[in-house]
Amino acid sequence: PYTTSDGEDKDYLVGHDEATLLWMASLGCIEMNPWFSRVQSPDNPDYCIIDLDPDKNTFDQVIEAAQEVKKVLDAIDVPSYCKTSGSTGMHIYIPLEAKYNYDQSQMFARLIVNIVHQQIPDYTSLERMIKNRKGKMYLDFLQNRPGATIAGPYSLRPKPGATVSMPLHWDEVKPGLTMKHFTIHNTIARLKKEGDLFKGVLGEGIDLEMTIKKAQSIFK
Repeated sequence: PYTTSDGEDKDYLVGHDEATLLWMASLGCIEMNPWFSRVQSPDNPDYCIIDLDPDKNTFDQVIEAAQEVKKVLDAIDVPSYCKTSGSTGMHIYIPLEAKYNYDQSQMFARLIVNIVHQQIPDYTSLERMIKNRKGKMYLDFLQNRPGATIAGPYSLRPKPGATVSMPLHWDEVKPGLTMKHFTIHNTIARLKKEGDLFKGVLGEGIDLEMTIKKAQSIFK
C-alpha cells in the first residue's frame, strides 16, 4: 500500500523474488518497469537517472550525448552506469543509495543536463513539450519523481526482434552500437560472460552536497 502525492491510496506489486517476476511474466508483462525506490524507502530513490530521449536524432547522436554526460560526471568524480533503453534512447544511472529524496535527485539531474545542453545545444533540448523541441533530443531529468517508472535493466521491450534494455561497459558506448545488438536471444549468454554490469547502481551513493559544490566550481 502506498499513498500517492495526490492523496490516492494504491496497492503496488513488490517484485522481491523470482516467483513474483515469473508471475508477472505469465500475466504477459513483457516489459518490467520498476520504481526508482524500494518498499523500505519509497520516497528515497536508489538512483538518479538521465534519460536520453531522441526525436529526429540518429542513434550515433544519442551515443555522443551519452559520452557528453559521462564527461561531465567524470569531471565531478561521479560514478555512472549506462544502458540502452531497448527502444530508441539510453539511460544513465547515478547511485544515490536512498540517501536523498526525489526532489533532490531531480535537482541534481537538472544541473547535469543543463551543463550537457550547453555543450551540445545543436541537437539537444530541455523542452518538456514535444512540439517545442523541434525534433531535438530531450535530455529528460523529470523522470526523477515519485512513482515514475522506466524499463528496468535486462527488461525485454515489445519491439521487433525482442530487444533488451542492456547495461553496458562505457567503452561499448561508441558509434556503430545499435539496439539490435541486444535481444532475447543473446542476453543470457552476455550476462554469463560479462556479469551484472548494473550491480554498482545499487552500491555506494554519491555525496550530493559535495558533488554540487564541485560542479559549481568547475562549470560556472
